[in-house]
Amino acid sequence: MNAARTTRRPELLVVSAVALAVTASGCGSVLDEISGPSEAQRDEPSGEVTESSDADVFSIQVGDCLVSSRLDQATEIDSVPVVPCSEPHDLEIYAETELPEGDYPGDEAVTASAEEFCAGEFEPFVGLPYEESAHVYWYFTPVKDGWNTRDDRVVQCVIDTNGTDVTGSLQGSAS
Repeated sequence: MNAARTTRRPELLVVSAVALAVTASGCGSVLDEISGPSEAQRDEPSGEVTESSDADVFSIQVGDCLVSSRLDQATEIDSVPVVPCSEPHDLEIYAETELPEGDYPGDEAVTASAEEFCAGEFEPFVGLPYEESAHVYWYFTPVKDGWNTRDDRVVQCVIDTNGTDVTGSLQGSAS
């Protein structure tokens, strides 16, 4: 899965296709190499993340909170640093969509679809137009290999506080 960041102003243009990856340390990285990252630990009834971990990128969902300082730049990512939203974090998954079936449309088409979708979902989530917000967004997008081998067509939108830690969700924050 890829991650791309967008500019804040004046137009919603992609600055770069910055891909992010989580660095693992100690035994976790050895286990990840053998079995891959694990699913995020969740509360049964609510589905909320209950403990901090480096979770499989395919296990994250809308409402999950992440920590950008634990992300590292790379071409593709397998895991992301999830935390309960009650703990300090600066990223949150605020929307997701699934791209249509068919052959991989290419990186530019996937990025354009992600940009359009995430831009349209920003104001309804935050409660403020993007141009007036203190936050930025970016997105996780499928890569060609994942599209073809894992049937990955999911785009996930990430609200980013630019490194300012928050607790709780940014939904309806009008910030």
